[in-house]
Amino acid sequence: MRFIRGRALPQIRTLPLVLALSIGMALPVSAQEPERGFSGAYLAARHASFHSDYQAAAEYFTRALARDRDNPSLQENALLAFTGLGEIDKAVPVARRMQSLGFESQMANMVLMGYELKAGNFDGVISGLDGPLTVGPLVDGLVRGWGLMGLGKVDEAIAAFDEAAETTGLAAFGLYHKALALALAGDFEAADNVFGGREGQPLPLTRRGAIAHAQVLSQLGRNSAAIQLIRLGWEQDLDPGLAELVARLEAGDTVPFTQINNVQDGLSEVFYTVAGALEGEASDSYTLLYTRLSEYLRPDHVDAILLSANLLEAQEQYELATEAYNAVPRDDAGFHIAEIGRAAALRASGRNEAAIEVLEQLAETHGDIPIVQVTLGDNLRGEERYDDASKAYDAAIDLFEKDERGQWIVYYARGISHEREKRWELAEPDFRKALDLNPGQPQVLNYLGYSYVEMQTNLDEALAMIEEAVAASPGSGYIIDSLGWVFYRLGRYEEAVEHLERAAELMAVDSIVNDHLGDAYWAVGRHIEAEFQWHRALSFDPEPEEAKRIRRKLEVGLDLVLEEEGSEPLAVANGVH
Repeated sequence: MRFIRGRALPQIRTLPLVLALSIGMALPVSAQEPERGFSGAYLAARHASFHSDYQAAAEYFTRALARDRDNPSLQENALLAFTGLGEIDKAVPVARRMQSLGFESQMANMVLMGYELKAGNFDGVISGLDGPLTVGPLVDGLVRGWGLMGLGKVDEAIAAFDEAAETTGLAAFGLYHKALALALAGDFEAADNVFGGREGQPLPLTRRGAIAHAQVLSQLGRNSAAIQLIRLGWEQDLDPGLAELVARLEAGDTVPFTQINNVQDGLSEVFYTVAGALEGEASDSYTLLYTRLSEYLRPDHVDAILLSANLLEAQEQYELATEAYNAVPRDDAGFHIAEIGRAAALRASGRNEAAIEVLEQLAETHGDIPIVQVTLGDNLRGEERYDDASKAYDAAIDLFEKDERGQWIVYYARGISHEREKRWELAEPDFRKALDLNPGQPQVLNYLGYSYVEMQTNLDEALAMIEEAVAASPGSGYIIDSLGWVFYRLGRYEEAVEHLERAAELMAVDSIVNDHLGDAYWAVGRHIEAEFQWHRALSFDPEPEEAKRIRRKLEVGLDLVLEEEGSEPLAVANGVH
């Protein structure tokens, strides 16, 4: 987060203009310089806010406000901190104070809008959209529609959604909420027309939209169409929630419409759908405002909770992210996603063993989901527990009903584990299987080819594989290093130098690349440059055994090291006697 005269502003990346205008990005408030008497709390608050430390920021901005309660910059930053924590009720008094002082703030308006909506004050919110509660054309238009629904004015609400679709330039948003409102009102035929694109433009096939549409179709007695819709978007790759829905549809059940149960659910969906549009376009802290308000209006909105957790994790707020993941109920279809996210947050915070423990427990309860086993395998492999990792990958592969292209990465990961276990007889078939599923995949071609190079076998095939990998990923330093190294192993040293120099440009601080370049320099007689590269390699923390070998090369030269190791001398390898 960046600061201008003490005020934290959301960073906007490449937000499309129509979206920025329709949402109405954060409106400025006038900034005041802090008085020296509270500079300690102010500076601590700024530091915490810069690092998205919402807990510390809330504490320090509150202290600063105690000394200067009418400072709009402090007020807005306090709002950002409280909403980042999900403590909307604590933000309300600050937002009210800002309004009473006449400070214009989109954030304050959002907080007060959310508070009034949660209280069911639909009349007050609708009347405030033209003044103190305005957020932006899109949010205002959708909130107006749901507010009218809350007042029982269904026809006026549908007209408001139509207006939002027409005037904001973001028709899909208005139409999606119109379809949800029609379904909530029991008009499933009209809702199906909107979802199916027969009234206006077709809607994007999102997971939440697909579930809502499938429920609508089931209410119309069209279970087969509902199944086809879900299969169209997800084929056989169904998560537990979608799988359960399909099973019910296939059993002939009439599935109730539960995606939106009441008006507050619809209002929560407004903030969630806007957050989804902002994700990756606006700053994570700004997007978090919308997900937190969505949670505030509907505490069981699991998708909003998961998005909040992802945003917090992206800001390196791992403790808060873990708390958010923990909020997903164990019996929810998204529980395994939350646990995988919680494990990722724990790992990112350095708690690797705790992450593995979470995944091992998840594998006991949700072990029939391939991604659970794969994620456990990845974490175990990261801890160099290759035998355990292989077993987790085995469990995942056993769950595959048929070969699919996306499975290549599981066979690749298991192949790496087997290779690290020194079980090449198992590793090689996995790498070959990965290439069967995804021909030309550069990572697999590189790993298999490089393994052949290190074993000094199948060198011609290894060269062809790595050249194909380089063609597919010409900017990959690792792969170019492999190409240089296979030329070195083939005794084609001048060609090796050319490619290894390029790899060293791309990966200047990699110990292996610099070590390889040093060997190639030595092989062509450029001994001083070779020693320089070996010294560089040592400075980049190589593995202990590699470091020992590099030091030995610096002591006696590569030729003697090869002789000590029982390897062929360079001259012989180069065809020179």
